[in-house]
Amino acid sequence: MPQLALDIGFCRELDSLQKPVKKGVFRTWEKFRALTLPQLYADRGLRLESLETALDPKIRTVRIGDHWRGVVLAPEAGETFVLLKVLPHDEAIAWGAKQKASINPATRNVEIRDIGRLEELTPAVEGLAAGAPATALFAEFSDKELRSLGIDDDTLRRARTLTSMEQLDAFAPVLPPDQSEVLMYLATGWTVKEVWKDIVAHRAVAEDVPLEPGDFESAIRRTSSRIALVTAPEELSAILDQPFSAWRVFLHPTQHRIAYRSGYSGPAQISGGPGTGKTVVALHRVKYLLGQLAKDERILLTTYTKPLENALRSGLRQLVEDRAAVDRVDICTVDSFAHRVITRSGTRPLKPVSGEVEESYWQRVVDELQLSWTPQFLAQEYRHVILAQDIENETAYRNASRRGRGSALHPNRKPEVWRAVQRFTELLADKGLCTYPQRAALAARLLRESGPPYRHVVVDEAQDLHPAQWRTLRAAVAEQPDDLFIAGDPHQRIYDSKVSLKAVGISVAGRSARLRKNYRSTQEILGWATALLIGRPVGELAGSGHEDTLADCRSALRGTVPVTAAARDAEQELDQLVKQLRGWLSAGVAAEEIGVTTRFNRAVETVLARLRREDIPARSLRSEGTGAKGAVAVGTMHAFKGLEFRCVAVHGARQGAVPFPKAVTPPEVDRVQHDTDLMAERCLLFVAATRAREQLYVSWTGTPSEFLREAGLA
Repeated sequence: MPQLALDIGFCRELDSLQKPVKKGVFRTWEKFRALTLPQLYADRGLRLESLETALDPKIRTVRIGDHWRGVVLAPEAGETFVLLKVLPHDEAIAWGAKQKASINPATRNVEIRDIGRLEELTPAVEGLAAGAPATALFAEFSDKELRSLGIDDDTLRRARTLTSMEQLDAFAPVLPPDQSEVLMYLATGWTVKEVWKDIVAHRAVAEDVPLEPGDFESAIRRTSSRIALVTAPEELSAILDQPFSAWRVFLHPTQHRIAYRSGYSGPAQISGGPGTGKTVVALHRVKYLLGQLAKDERILLTTYTKPLENALRSGLRQLVEDRAAVDRVDICTVDSFAHRVITRSGTRPLKPVSGEVEESYWQRVVDELQLSWTPQFLAQEYRHVILAQDIENETAYRNASRRGRGSALHPNRKPEVWRAVQRFTELLADKGLCTYPQRAALAARLLRESGPPYRHVVVDEAQDLHPAQWRTLRAAVAEQPDDLFIAGDPHQRIYDSKVSLKAVGISVAGRSARLRKNYRSTQEILGWATALLIGRPVGELAGSGHEDTLADCRSALRGTVPVTAAARDAEQELDQLVKQLRGWLSAGVAAEEIGVTTRFNRAVETVLARLRREDIPARSLRSEGTGAKGAVAVGTMHAFKGLEFRCVAVHGARQGAVPFPKAVTPPEVDRVQHDTDLMAERCLLFVAATRAREQLYVSWTGTPSEFLREAGLA
């Protein structure tokens, strides 16, 4: 029976298709299921036609609706077709005529290349290479080595002409994806052995499997990382209705290997830049672990903020159809979990205070005890030394290391600090208050007494958790195989909680992996945002002493260069924002696929008020969460953490907002903390920019942020 499979390239562009076109795709898919192969080719409604100017006779077009056609791979033998793209009639014919299908010589997966565009690019690049043969990008690799990684003769010839990463970037979108990926990693410093192990081997077919050179039917079925064999109408409807949820169907081999590994001997950790699929892998890991649970065992899936909690809950429900299985997963923030532990123990729960309220209590301590330190110094000593090391008495504090603190403290003065801490905790307790790390520390102690309630704990956005929160999670699950699965990116650390897993007793040695391929943002957006962090080292989460890097994080997606806009005042900046949003909406972007983010809550309210006056549907991310439809999402940069939108406007990226002076410790108080705070503010702008998938707009009034100026982005 004929079948119409879906290529990942088609799925990635579903956002841009209107509902009538999607319905046409559904009708076409149903016809493929209902008709025999001869009927399929004879059907006048489908018009499964070859192209007169096609470079590959296997590329055909099929009718989707009035004025719309789909480009399909139609193998000469077999009944499985692949929908590659859906475009207006003339565009579909023009695009399809330039495509060529082949089978990768190493992986035996189907590949599509834009041979027309390649022929256009090659002469110019060859001319540049002829003038500087010594700078060939892949000179250190032999033809035999490149062929062993699946580089075919056509790509090999073009690769030998490349002399720079910029030229490779130009070629990458029109090369076969698998081969493009191999070249990208080799160009960024990977060895042949590393590329084979991490990229090629997971797609390669076992040597004892008989292979026919032109067997596209088998090749299509092997290409599970890019081609979805949709078998049920409900499955197709879900993909069409939730286009960016294609991650439920497609997993890169590296992601699949991590998520569905049969067992880790202890805690496991994945890291990677924004959009590399860490959360996707974490959700798939939960799906795998659900299949291994014994009776009465449960899983904790946790993250840092409420919007992220909501996103995880929605994602798991999409991924796991069995509602009874989903009910065995507790999804909540780490803070909510700590509160739950305390409440269930019968201990009086305390209410956490904001940073400003906490500082006011420290000021009271300073005044009462007539101390020479600032409230900020005492708050950080309590947070980064005492609570971080789970210190419970003065003797332990006297012997505690202050490594990582950039302010001097003579050992003889530690008792004075300890008295200040005691008074601070007394004042809070009298009012039924605590700090968030305090509450986590109490929850950890209670869990150690009562025993772990979970079989598995999966942690997303791990980079922002405080050591006390890590001790809570460590105590929530017994030390055993597959106990903790951790996902995070130190480049997205935007809160004052720098920690290494090793320091809190969680060893991931031999069980850590890094994701490098960005699936969310275009290369233009990723490159723009990464410029904010270039030259600023970031330590790995594992605490190995090595640096994490974004140098090898790349995207195969291409788009427009981010737009920046200066305004003379706040009113003009709002005018420009409204114009930008109207432009996106007019171009067919759905309102719920647009996000506007700014540094402060008061700015969020100002933007919301203006958009509503302009009759642009808008919702507050803070009060209405992530599930609302039909409205532009507006929220702070912190609230946008972990979310994504087709188009993002970063509003108010001015000096005085990013970095925000009050969020940065003065260097005279603590130089190390000053640098850490400044880096967190820089990461905040990086996180805001990388929420965008296709288009990014950044604006400011007056002087742009120093981060933009330093990176040459303003």
